[in-house]
Amino acid sequence: MAIDMSNATTAPNASAGNPANIAHPEVPAHDKSLGELFSDLTRESSSLIRAEMNLAKAEVKEKMTVLAKDAVKIAAGGALAYAGLIVLLIGVGYLLDLFMPAWLAFVLVGAAVAAVGGFLAMSAINGLKNSDLAPRQTVETLKEDAQWAKQQIR
Repeated sequence: MAIDMSNATTAPNASAGNPANIAHPEVPAHDKSLGELFSDLTRESSSLIRAEMNLAKAEVKEKMTVLAKDAVKIAAGGALAYAGLIVLLIGVGYLLDLFMPAWLAFVLVGAAVAAVGGFLAMSAINGLKNSDLAPRQTVETLKEDAQWAKQQIR
């Protein structure tokens, strides 16, 4: 059994050579009163809750970072798709006199740009669909904490 010496005290009038100068360890749990046990349980529970809240914040922040990246991909895909529409409209003026019919030239250019934009947008949408927003690690540790609290009460 390990003894916690962090709360140890020394006898007030003990000299350096006196055995009374030895640190007194914290009272074992089985020697504590019911009030002391509940006080310890309350203190440890509030520390545990604070730690769980910090874990949940960190986990949500990590998931939000992934979501932000996917949102940027969606925006980039939308911008490229819009650029495809612009290329289609401008292509009408530049491609009227080239080697193929004008309608075919601007349809091919516009379709290529729109396809790239569509690919980016779809990959980002699939990334969003597959993201799990629940703080799984926090849920698991909360279950463990509930088991620990039940054991402490027994």
